Order: sequence, then structure tokens, then C-alpha cells
Amino acid sequence: MAKRIQFRTHGGPEVLEYVDYQPAEPGPKEVRVTNKAIGLNFIDTYYRSGLYPPPSLPSGVGSEGAGVVDAVGSDVTRFKIGDRVAYGSGPLGAYSDVHVLPEANLVKLPDAISFEQAAGVMLKGLTVQYLLRQTYELKGGETILFHAAAGGVGSLACQWARALGVKLIGTVSSAEKAALAKANGAWATIDYSHENVAQRVLELTDGKKVPVVYDGVGKDTWLTSLDSVAPRGLVVSFGNASGAVDGVNLGILAGKGSLYVTRPTLGTYANNAENLQRMADELFEMIISGKLTVDISQRYPLADAAKAQTELSARRTTGSVVLLP
Repeated sequence: MAKRIQFRTHGGPEVLEYVDYQPAEPGPKEVRVTNKAIGLNFIDTYYRSGLYPPPSLPSGVGSEGAGVVDAVGSDVTRFKIGDRVAYGSGPLGAYSDVHVLPEANLVKLPDAISFEQAAGVMLKGLTVQYLLRQTYELKGGETILFHAAAGGVGSLACQWARALGVKLIGTVSSAEKAALAKANGAWATIDYSHENVAQRVLELTDGKKVPVVYDGVGKDTWLTSLDSVAPRGLVVSFGNASGAVDGVNLGILAGKGSLYVTRPTLGTYANNAENLQRMADELFEMIISGKLTVDISQRYPLADAAKAQTELSARRTTGSVVLLP
């Protein structure tokens, strides 16, 4: 029997259970992976809390990991037993010793990338790839605003922006996180615990504001983001760390300068195996070349997933956190 984390009802970290389970045999186009490392992400807490309802209960948790193929379905052509692979999107159930996924959800993992690096970077790194390279394709020379710049996604965004020649202004909650964002390549930081973010953006940009704001925080930063973007600029709302943005009045976009807003997801960018592998290859090349460093700040045994989620939700983590089966 293998072990996994599951929940039978929605709630806080206390609803997570560490249980025995029998892994399924892969279907015709599925691959079974023995996990070597598992990624921890805010979206995992959204499913657990019920903000994003899972397909059914009890439900597995997690959508990111890396490991070795141990079984393949009859119609699988891209992978064989023993291949090193990684994944950053569902189905739910990555918090487990063994996970079965569609072939299209997996990418080939170069030998130069460790399992922990891959598990700590797939979802966050692919998110940064589509944000900076596709949703608003940064060319270099821009000044942008990125909320939560010391978090897992933010830490990678700081590095990637620096590599592109972009001036990233990062919001943070403490002097320690400001130092971390700066070390990762942020051009400037704003400590929202005692600074007015929109006012500081105005000052840092000589009154021009920024062409794009990347906002993974959600409810708490929504109006700040609208106040920081230049006329006809774009607010990219890609996460809900503080809760979902709701009750949006489209008129406010007109009043603040004919603004654009998008709510993108990884799934609509990595929407087939070819796009997913292409995005992952660019991400892996950034790591292999040394332009991106994957900071694995904490490691927890899989059995301690509830503790890991508690620390993540309390914003006591930085960089990437991995669970080890």
C-alpha cells in the first residue's frame, strides 16, 4: 500500500489525513509516477477550503511533483518506465507516494534538474513563464509592479525580470522579505505594512505608473493594483492569496484610465502537451543557465503536509516548499 494526503470535508489544515491507499493502474493514455518530491502551493489550500471545489470527496491534494515513471498505459508514446518526469497541473493527488496522470500533463525532466528543484518550480515557474512571456510579453526596459515579491512565484519573477532587463517593483510585508526580493533581482521594493503602494509606485516611476501589474494576492491588493497601473495598462490578477476579487464594477476601469484586466490560468496557456513542454523547456533552460535559482527554503515529510500548509497560509515561508514522500 502507498500513502497519501486526503480530505473528506472542507476546512482548515486539520482536515488533512495521512492514509493508506491503493494506487490505480494507469489508463491507456495515463502514466504512473513514483514521486521523489512534491510541490506545496497556495492553490492546494483553495481546494482544501472549498474555494475551488474538488471533483469529489474524499479528495487528494496537490498538483505538482517530480519523480520516475513506474508504469505506462497501452497508448502512451512519449514516456517509458524509468524516465525522469515532472508535472505542475492536476489531477489532484500529488501529495502521495505514487500518482497517476494523463500523459499530456507530464514533461521530460533533464538530468541537470533535480527532483526537488522540479517539484519546487514547476507550477510557480510555469506561472512566471506565461505571466512574463505570454500574458504581457516583456521585452526589457519596462518598469512593472509585482505583488508578494518574496513568495514562491515572486522570487522567481524577480529573477526572470532581471534576466529580461526589466525593472521589477516588488511589494513585501517586512524588511527581511524586501532584502530577499532585492537579492533575487527586484529593482525596488515597497513594504505595504507601512508604505502606500500606489503612492510609492508614482514616485518610483516619476508619475507615469506602470504598464502592467501582476497581482497574485487578490482581494487585499485589487484597488491598489488599479491605482498603480498607467492609463490603458493591464492588471493581471492571477491568484487569490488574500481571498477572491468579487463585486467588480467595470466602470472603475474607465474611471482609472481605460484599464484592461485579465484573470489567466496556467491551464489555458499550457493547454496541450506541446505547449507545456515548450514552456517547461524555457523554464529549465533558465535554471540550467544560472539565470534562475530555485530556492527550496523548507522541506517537510509528506506526513506533515498539514503543518506545511499552516506555515504557507501564515506567510511564514519564502521561496519554494517541498514535501518528501
